[in-house]
Amino acid sequence: MGIVQTALSGEISRRSFLISATLAGGSLLIGSRIIQPAAAQSQDSFAPNPFIRIPPSGKIEVVVPSAEMGQGVYTGIATLVAEELEVPLDQVQVVAAPADPLRYAHPVLGDQLTGGSVTIRGFWEPMRRAGATARTMLVSAAAREWSVPEASCRAESGNVVHAESGRRLAYGALAAKAAGLPVPENVALKPASEFKLIGKDVPRVDTPAKVNGTAKFGLDAHPAGVKFAAIAISPAFGGTLKDVDDSEALRIKGVRQIVKLSDAVAVVADHTGAARKGLAALKITWDPGPNGDLNSEELERRIEAAVAGEAVVAHNSGDVTAAEATGAKGFDVVYRMPILAHTTMEPMNCTVHARPDSCDVWVGTQAAGRARKTAAEVLGLPVEKVMVHNHLIGGGFGRRLDIDGITMATRVAQHVQGPVQVVWSREEDIRHDSYRYLNLSRLSVKLGADGMPVSWRHRIVGPAIMARFLPIFFKDGVDFDITGGAESPYAIANKRVEYVRHEAPEGMLTGNWRGVGPNRNAPAIEGGIDEAAHLAGRDPVDYRRQLLAGNPRLLAVLNLAAERAGWGTPLDRGRALGVAVLPDFGSFAALVAQIHVDRNGALKVERLVCAADCGIAINPTVLEQQIESGLIYGLSAVLYGRLTMKNGAIVEGNFDDSPVLRINECPPIEVHLVPSTESPGGVGELGTPLVAPALANAIFAATGKRLRDLPIDGSALRGA
Repeated sequence: MGIVQTALSGEISRRSFLISATLAGGSLLIGSRIIQPAAAQSQDSFAPNPFIRIPPSGKIEVVVPSAEMGQGVYTGIATLVAEELEVPLDQVQVVAAPADPLRYAHPVLGDQLTGGSVTIRGFWEPMRRAGATARTMLVSAAAREWSVPEASCRAESGNVVHAESGRRLAYGALAAKAAGLPVPENVALKPASEFKLIGKDVPRVDTPAKVNGTAKFGLDAHPAGVKFAAIAISPAFGGTLKDVDDSEALRIKGVRQIVKLSDAVAVVADHTGAARKGLAALKITWDPGPNGDLNSEELERRIEAAVAGEAVVAHNSGDVTAAEATGAKGFDVVYRMPILAHTTMEPMNCTVHARPDSCDVWVGTQAAGRARKTAAEVLGLPVEKVMVHNHLIGGGFGRRLDIDGITMATRVAQHVQGPVQVVWSREEDIRHDSYRYLNLSRLSVKLGADGMPVSWRHRIVGPAIMARFLPIFFKDGVDFDITGGAESPYAIANKRVEYVRHEAPEGMLTGNWRGVGPNRNAPAIEGGIDEAAHLAGRDPVDYRRQLLAGNPRLLAVLNLAAERAGWGTPLDRGRALGVAVLPDFGSFAALVAQIHVDRNGALKVERLVCAADCGIAINPTVLEQQIESGLIYGLSAVLYGRLTMKNGAIVEGNFDDSPVLRINECPPIEVHLVPSTESPGGVGELGTPLVAPALANAIFAATGKRLRDLPIDGSALRGA
C-alpha cells in the first residue's frame, strides 16, 4: 500500500483547510489553513500570503506550497486554482511559498514537504476550493457594486460580468471590496463537465523562464557581496578532521579564508574557480572514526545475517503457517537491492547569509520548513528570524527532502562575513548522499493443486527511514514506507509481511529515493508472482489476470499494457517481454518491457510500454512526461546503480564509475492513460518501481536466467 496510500486511506478533514480572507494593500488574499492574518502592508507591497493574491492591478498571484523540481507542480497547482477562479493561466503568476509550515504544511504529511507523490492528491480539493471561494466573493462584490442579484452575475476570464446590462469589472477592480465581505463557509465546486483547464494539455507555466534563462535555481542565487565555497567532507562516515595544512591554498589568488569544521573543510573565495583550486591545494588528514575498516562485503554480510533476526509483523491475513503446510509446491527466494545515490542534475548547493540577529537562506529544497529550522538551530536564532528563499530545483528525487546540505552551508556561513554559496562537487554529492540503503526481501510462496498461490510470506530487511523522517509513519516498530504494499495486490487468502529493521552504519545518512517503498518491494513482489506463474506453467499475464479479478483498475492497466505491447505475439530468438504491475501513490500502472539478449549475453532494452490510471489527469502531457521520467530513472538504476564501500567511504564519485543511462541507450517509451473520473493519484514516482521487475521477468523469458540481485549483471547472461 505504501506510505502515501496508507496516509490517504481516510478522508482528509475539511476543517484542516479553512478558507479565509484578509485585506492587505487593497488586495484580496484567499488561502487555506490561515492561522492569523498577514502582517499589515503598505498599499503597494506584496507580502507572503496564503495561496491566492489578487492585486488591484497586474497578474493574480498563486502561492504554491510545494517545490518545483521538474515535476510540473507549479502548473498543476496553478491550474486547479485558475479552473475554479475562472481565469486563463496567462493571467496567473506563480510564486513559491516561503518557509512557513504553519500555513503551507501538506495536509497529509503534516509538514511543508514535497515528496511521496502527494502534492496534487493532497491539494486537489483545497486549491480548487480556495479558487472557488475567491470567485464567489468577487461575484458577490460585483453584484453589490451594481445593486443586482448575485445570480445575475458570472465570472469569466478574470472578470465579473452582468449579462443583462453587459457591464463587467476586472478582478483587480473588485479586490478591495471583495476582501471586506464575509467568507462563505461552503462554495460549490465546478463539475468535471465544466472544466476548461483541468484535463487539457495547457503549457507549463515554468517553461518560458527555463527556456530564456531567467529561471532561478539554487545555483543562481547571487546576493550582493556573495562569496563562493568549495567543500570537502570526511570521506569515512562518522569521521572527523584531524589536521589541515592550508598554506598553499591561501596563496591562490581569490581565496579569502579556510573554514575548518569538525568533519569538513571549506575554502571560501571570490569565485568558484579559486575555491576549487584552493580545495585541491589543501593537505588534509582525516580521522576515519569507527567505520574506517568497513567495506561492502561486511555490509552485505550484516544484512544477510539480519534476515534471521527478530521481526515485527506488518501485515497478517489468513493463516500462512497452516497454508504453507498444505501447499503442493512452492519456492523460497531472496531479492537483493544495492546502495543508491540520487545523482540529481543540479549538485547540492545552498547560499547563506548568517548575521548575529537574522539569517537568509537561498536554496532549492523539498523541505522549506525544515530548512528554516535547521538554520535557526545552527545559529541559535528563533525560526522567525530566518528567511528561506526557495528556488527551482534541478532534480530532487528525494535527495532534497533532507537538509544536511543546508545545515553544512549554515555551519560554514557562521564563519564568513556576508553571504556565501556552498557548492558540493559531484564527488561529494555521491559520497555523502542520503542513500537508499541495502534492502533485502525473502519471499516464500506456496501453490495449491491448481497452481495458484495459497500463501505469501514476505520478510523485508532494511532501514526505518520514517522513524527519523516522518515518525507518524512509524508505529510499533513498523515502517509504513518500507513495508507498504509488500503483501502484494493479488488475491491470495493467506499473507504475512514481516519487517526486520536494519540500519546503515552510524554517520551514513539514509533517506527517501524516488519511488520510496515500492521501488524496494516491487522487484520481489512482481518477480515472485512471475516465479509462481512459471512454476504453475501459466502465462504471466493470464496468471495475474486471474489474481486481479477483484481489482478492476489494476486489471484494466494490465490489459491495456499487454495489448499495446503485443503480448502473446511470437518474437525472434533472444527477444522476450516481461510484465509488472503497481498499485500505489493512489494510482495504478502496468509496464511491459521488451528486451533482446544476444549470443554474447549483451542486453538491449528495446521498448517500454506503460499503461496508467492516475484518476483525473490535470495535464495529460505532464503526466505522461512524469511517467516517462520515472521509467528512465528506474532503468538507469537497474542497469548501473550500485555504490560500494571501502574503508568506511563510498568508492564511486562521478559518472565515470557511477554511470547513468545515456540517451542512445534509452528505448522508445509509450505511455497510455486510462480515462478516469476518480480523484487524481500520484504520478512522479509511479514509473520507477516497475522497471526492475519488468526487465528481470523479460530476461527470464528470453534466457531462462532468473536475476534477483540488482543491478543486472550482464555477465550472468553470457551463454544463456
